[in-house]
Amino acid sequence: MEEIKLKEDYIKLGQALKVVNLVESGVDAKFAIQDGLVRVNGEVDTRRGRKLVDGDIVEFEGETIKIVK
Repeated sequence: MEEIKLKEDYIKLGQALKVVNLVESGVDAKFAIQDGLVRVNGEVDTRRGRKLVDGDIVEFEGETIKIVK
């Protein structure tokens, strides 16, 4: 499980996928999210701008990301 330590109050879903190198670009993140391939806290979320906060869990292609403050 990868962790993203927040520098602000939140990070957007598309940015989080890029930070941990699960996608190469914002366009790749956009399509993965729109296609329903990304789960946030166990549920599919199709909003690229979804704000992730402390404690959120993101799943994509068998990888898990935890958002920590």
